[in-house]
Amino acid sequence: MADPKPIHPAATVMLLRDGPGGLEVFMVVRHDEIDFMAGALVFPGGRVDESDRDPRLRDFASGADGLSETALATRTAVIREAFEESGVLLARFRGESNLISADRLRSLRQTYRKQLHAGETSILEMVRTENLNLACDLLVRFAHWIGPEQAPKRFDTQFYLAAAPENHLAVHDGTESVDSVWIRPKDALAEAEAGRRNIVFPTRMNLAKLSRSDTVDQALSTARASKIVTVCPELVQTPNGPALRIPPEADYDLVEIPIKDLPPVRHGKGAAGAGKN
Repeated sequence: MADPKPIHPAATVMLLRDGPGGLEVFMVVRHDEIDFMAGALVFPGGRVDESDRDPRLRDFASGADGLSETALATRTAVIREAFEESGVLLARFRGESNLISADRLRSLRQTYRKQLHAGETSILEMVRTENLNLACDLLVRFAHWIGPEQAPKRFDTQFYLAAAPENHLAVHDGTESVDSVWIRPKDALAEAEAGRRNIVFPTRMNLAKLSRSDTVDQALSTARASKIVTVCPELVQTPNGPALRIPPEADYDLVEIPIKDLPPVRHGKGAAGAGKN
């Protein structure tokens, strides 16, 4: 029997804002050379790094009380990844209630964004040097997906919602992601259906669930009141061929999809960060 594939902890964030036509979510387009989900439209996120697990980070995180080490690490990872990939930083100066200003954010981007991505510094070094607290209290759990056993790479991914700071300009990093867009969930799904966007199955399912909300406040309040049911798609045989099945209690718009109807997962030539969903 072959050894089971490792399951990598990961986290992703759905940054939200109220647009002229309703709720919008920030998404980035993965680089064609990335080794996993090349060219896909995804939410900012990625693997949980060892540096995200540093226990000293608890002293630099708002809303960390009662969180397990794993829960804090995934929240730290998603704040770090959002900063690296979108330039948005969910953090406050210690002792302050407001998130950091746009002017201060520009300085932090110039100093830390590329260094974090390259592994030349850590999130702990940044918050300790700059006297910041990570705003973990602004993250709301939305979903939990684990890749199926048949997947070439398996990720244990926590999905979070967060209201995007009004004065933080979200923009792709130009390295792992080559484009970005604020888009209504229904529009993203329609573009994927028409073949204009490459959106993989977990992303489509979570966009569909998010599309039930019309505003940021509604999305956040609904998520807070919802039970998170772990989804690990199961390969099943049906009269019409193999299909993936997910738990009905997870409250998605479908519980089974034929394998032939799944959107493709493209693989590029690179070996940059993975775990995007």
